[in-house]
Amino acid sequence: MSVADRSGADAGQGDRAMRRELPERIDIPYINGEMVHLRPAAIADLTVMDQLQAFYNSTGITGKGPQAERAVVNAWVRRSVAWSKGLTARESGVGDPESRRTVAWAMITEADHDKDGAIDASDTGGLIGMIFLIDVDGWSRSARIQVVLGRDYRGRGYSRDAMPRVMTYGYAARPTGLGLHRIWVAVPEKNIRSISVYQSLGFMVSGTSRDALWDEQGGKYQDQIVMDALVDEYDPIRSLDAFGMRVIDDNPGVAEAKVNHQRALETGDAVDPVAEAALAQSEQDRLKAKRAAKGVKLKEQVREAARPAVDSAAQPGEDQLMNPAGDAAAGGTGRPADAGQDEHASQDDATNWAYSDSSRKKGSKRAWWRNLGHMGKRNAGGKS
Repeated sequence: MSVADRSGADAGQGDRAMRRELPERIDIPYINGEMVHLRPAAIADLTVMDQLQAFYNSTGITGKGPQAERAVVNAWVRRSVAWSKGLTARESGVGDPESRRTVAWAMITEADHDKDGAIDASDTGGLIGMIFLIDVDGWSRSARIQVVLGRDYRGRGYSRDAMPRVMTYGYAARPTGLGLHRIWVAVPEKNIRSISVYQSLGFMVSGTSRDALWDEQGGKYQDQIVMDALVDEYDPIRSLDAFGMRVIDDNPGVAEAKVNHQRALETGDAVDPVAEAALAQSEQDRLKAKRAAKGVKLKEQVREAARPAVDSAAQPGEDQLMNPAGDAAAGGTGRPADAGQDEHASQDDATNWAYSDSSRKKGSKRAWWRNLGHMGKRNAGGKS
């Protein structure tokens, strides 16, 4: 290869690398919906989030404690403002060490659900929460999406209105959008409400982080479900249709999305939104059935774990160590029957889901002596 050819190849590689770098400054677009419209979030909005009780039950919704949730939202908004001003990580003091970026929008509504003639969120200037694209990575062209709503505005359909429109912007090619290839979410396994919304949007379960989160109400660890959607799998027009939402042509990325949607219809690649919604409901029903069967399976596992590794080595009288009556009183969970209940929980909060997959944990390589030791301490009243 000649020097000129080598220089040309190096220049081509440099151009490709540059195309995977995020711009130093971004103009965060205004995005309109039917129930909400989105504007760039401001630092002054952070005090309103406290007024909205936006971090209530954060452990059930995102898996973080209220203080941690407040801290990350504060950082996300400041990073978004810094990017819109073209500030570097050093200049802003809140930059990501891996040069990932964040885009934050304030969610504004003019809805009047109670029909009293006044805007529901009149006390906060219409602000009901925020929506974010977090960990925006130019090299891998991926980002995480997150919605944080005030306590009184959950379960009303605001997320279903805002998320498809933000994702449309995220997937749109630059400079119209961010040119993302993948958008993902991470959800506590018990947050069935959010999982259902993400499934309806076209997200698929891509992995499970076992015991990654602490469930404060349940007093135990729970799994974190990772879900994602790829650009060539996602059709924002179809998602909005599935929710009965109107396509707004002026929003960023909609023109490209409509072209891709029409092409999918012509080639027969379009997916029936009704069929997808039915599939999501079927999955939710399966999870509820698994939860109902969990009590019986867990009781069997507790009894099995208390046995020695070799049954033939069991000595007479060892069965006396078991306490079936106590297990029954505790519902087979190894804790008081009323543990983990929240008398202040409302229907707008995340609903319960099975904390773990019993069949999966049976196949784990857990040493028998760890189970035995655990049960030995338990039966000895905590003495070792």
